[in-house]
Amino acid sequence: MPPPDECHHNPNEDDMNSPTSPLNLLDQNYQELHQDCLTENTLYNDELFPPDNSSIGLFDDLPPEVDMSQVVWKRPSELVSDPNLIVDDVSRFDYAQGNVLGNCWFLAAIGALTFEKDIIKQVMPAEQSFTKDYAGIFHFRFWRFGKWIDVVIDDQLPTIDDELLFVCSKTSNEFWPALLEKAYAKVCGSYADLHAGFISEALMDFTGGTHMYYTLNTAPAGLWKIMECAFKSKTLMGCGSNTVTTPEENELLHGIITEHAYTVTGVFEVMSDENPVQLVRLLNPWGEEEWRGDWSDGSPLWDTVCEEFRKICHEVLNNGEFWMSMEDFTKIFENIDICCLCPDFLDGSAECHWTSKRHFGRWNAGTTAGGDIIKTETFWTNSQFRVKIDELNEECASGQRPENILVSLMQNHEKRHRNSQDNFNIGFYVFEIPIEMRSESGRFSSEFFIDREPVAQTDELVWFREVMKFFRLEPGEYLIVPCTENLGETASFVLSVFSKNETHLEHIQETPE
Repeated sequence: MPPPDECHHNPNEDDMNSPTSPLNLLDQNYQELHQDCLTENTLYNDELFPPDNSSIGLFDDLPPEVDMSQVVWKRPSELVSDPNLIVDDVSRFDYAQGNVLGNCWFLAAIGALTFEKDIIKQVMPAEQSFTKDYAGIFHFRFWRFGKWIDVVIDDQLPTIDDELLFVCSKTSNEFWPALLEKAYAKVCGSYADLHAGFISEALMDFTGGTHMYYTLNTAPAGLWKIMECAFKSKTLMGCGSNTVTTPEENELLHGIITEHAYTVTGVFEVMSDENPVQLVRLLNPWGEEEWRGDWSDGSPLWDTVCEEFRKICHEVLNNGEFWMSMEDFTKIFENIDICCLCPDFLDGSAECHWTSKRHFGRWNAGTTAGGDIIKTETFWTNSQFRVKIDELNEECASGQRPENILVSLMQNHEKRHRNSQDNFNIGFYVFEIPIEMRSESGRFSSEFFIDREPVAQTDELVWFREVMKFFRLEPGEYLIVPCTENLGETASFVLSVFSKNETHLEHIQETPE
């Protein structure tokens, strides 16, 4: 029996939000706006994301051949005679990155999204088209900072000489990639606000799920097995390549683009001259520029594999997709992000189900923004959360992975423009609560933390939008303290806890004096 598709989520009082019951971004209701256009027989014009330079935003470095004064916003029907939202299903080969916007992180996430039809329907609601009830209006759904939102756009797209300025479809009359990109640009403030980012951000915004992050040079020995299990479940995966500083280092990449996001599109084991080889398949969102090393399209190593597996795996096409060995993957790529609806796939047990609980909090200067653990006099004033870890039944305890808890902390500065947001260095610490103190109520004072070592913590405090830690705790009660690095840094945060069995998370409400 396969594990369930989603974690059971323990709702808070204000947590009735879901992909099917989202909030409306900027209070724009798609159904009402769509019906108004049909009644008035007009095409929709989005005044809150207008077809002008304010929606494109400011770019620091533009290719010399791009003259932004030549941009003309056009509807798909002005570009082709028979526009379609989707042509012959959604595929990772439908699109290619434009040459203006450095949003490979977002497009690599789209590549992963195309494998999961249920998640696509969640992000791109059905019954939208350029024919039936067409009114120049579309909508998409994203998970942003713990809440699902519905994003309304019109279908006017920026062009130069009748060519799309940003993401383009390889099929000229297919427009779902361009419209999806426009909706996400609206969420982030402008197209320019999509420039540069981490693939994990878009993966989470597509799923609202669990995010796991591994640094490849310190990854666990069983990572390939984790990836294999993930690929067989409703899981999106992406990775980022290493930074290089010299031409010699770049040559060793054998065609991999430095500091670039890729989609993980396959995990497979083949027999090469009777020796097992673990392979990873990757996709460059540029739609070209492939790996040229071992197990690439033209590698002679494919001749050592039986014909049956070659038919399954091996294609010689310059489409940006290629295979490489797990060994080369961990050398050339820096990290991998795995985003799933639920980490049940890690255990392979029908008896073991992960659950989650989420809390929306805030660091406020002067009250709940106490800085990191070395700020001994104020650290205790940060928000504190008690979590209880239950004893697992035998089958669940003997799962494939020893970890039984995942903690995620996401910061939100609530700025309209994504790139105007300067993230703080954030992290969290986990402390065991001694048996003799478990009956105490209220916030733990500064004395509790004196000479007390955390049993788990984020590897470091970093400026990422989200930090996470996947680890094991013995049965008992624990205290989680999320924090920024410096005293008095004000921001909202979302703390999510995923655990095997039931998740017991309690926010200690007492305000420090």
